[in-house]
Amino acid sequence: MTLPEAFIKRTSAILGSEFQAFENSLQTDAPTSIRVNNKMVYEPSDDKVTWCENAYYLKERPLFTADPLFHGGVYYVQEASSMFLYQALKQHFAAAHTVLDLCAAPGGKSTLLSQNLPESSLLVSNEIIRSRAQILAENLIKWGNANVVVSNNEPKDFEKLPNFFDAVVIDAPCSGEGMFRKDKGAIDEWSEYNVKLCAERQREIVSSVWESLKCDGILVYSTCTYNKEENEENVEWICETLGAEILTIDLGANAQITASNFGYRFYPHKTRGEGFFLSVLKKTALTGASIKQKFDNKRTVANKNIQPFMSLLNVDRWVLHTENNLTSAYDKNRIADILLLNKTLRCMHAGILLGETKGTDFIPATSISLSKHIDKNSVVNVEVDYKTAIAYLRKDAIVLPNLQRGYVLLNYKNIPLGWVKNLGNRCNNLYPHEWRIRMKI
Repeated sequence: MTLPEAFIKRTSAILGSEFQAFENSLQTDAPTSIRVNNKMVYEPSDDKVTWCENAYYLKERPLFTADPLFHGGVYYVQEASSMFLYQALKQHFAAAHTVLDLCAAPGGKSTLLSQNLPESSLLVSNEIIRSRAQILAENLIKWGNANVVVSNNEPKDFEKLPNFFDAVVIDAPCSGEGMFRKDKGAIDEWSEYNVKLCAERQREIVSSVWESLKCDGILVYSTCTYNKEENEENVEWICETLGAEILTIDLGANAQITASNFGYRFYPHKTRGEGFFLSVLKKTALTGASIKQKFDNKRTVANKNIQPFMSLLNVDRWVLHTENNLTSAYDKNRIADILLLNKTLRCMHAGILLGETKGTDFIPATSISLSKHIDKNSVVNVEVDYKTAIAYLRKDAIVLPNLQRGYVLLNYKNIPLGWVKNLGNRCNNLYPHEWRIRMKI
């Protein structure tokens, strides 16, 4: 690996005598790490990521695409350093009732947030690029938590939601210096000019959503880069220009993480992960008036065809909402917020999508099959072997002999994968076309 001379000079000024050890670390393989969902007891190794619960290093990188448990949302493949968000959440999100993950795709931080926020909290997970937002929605649906809204908006669109969020997470698009070891293309794209552009863009992003964060609300600002312009200097700018104070994180036994007055740095020669920077700030500036919310009861009446599937959920907790023949279940304590978000943003997914009415039929959605709130005992289930699970995930034709006709929930190792409609001599495979495994296994 040949590093740009300007990068060497700039990073040497930060690291001093440690730079050679840092440069040597970039010649080694990056560790593989995953974070486990609470859908099942799953411990893939005894080598844990010390700053994040339920996170593990793997001895080698397997072919995740060939594992049905990966598709069932049992675990998420995430870079270990970025899991440090867990410590910010645990130490500073006690009052985070409504949270925005602004630059969320492909979903590592959002799945972490959705699992560790209080169940009554609402997470808005946003991505500006449509194709990436679709991947984000897929990953959050597979993770299975209900109080999540996935949106496809620009940062400036959140100006329509003043004083709405208790916490905002911004993993800002950056120059990617921390990804040099994993992505050699990032080296070719790097330049001092690009660093300058990224730093300016990051300030624009923070400014755009600043009014949507409540006074005393929490901002988590992070990048996967090393330079000071995109990290410490931007944090200082947020404090002085927008109005915030920096909060500290108790590192406990994680002394290998580099702490400063502005945040926390991860270097590959000191921590088992890629380059990363994170800072936690509390907003001190006053905000304007909150947006007025209206609750439209008229649009929460579900089509009668859904009645056979209502037993999938504990209906006392949920309000059913039907629009364009699609019926979703929203937490009754958060439905006003969800309907407001649906009206204000370009929402791609919210709550639990139960299914779609087509003529006299109601077709159950993959979202409800993967939800942690599903009552599997209320539907026909079948446990399938590995070969059948892969065939299903490839959206191939499968046969389930000696099973009653109708909608059937497929499970692999007791983890739901999705629905088929058993017609007797064959099954209609209802796995989403855009999610299917395309590679040959």
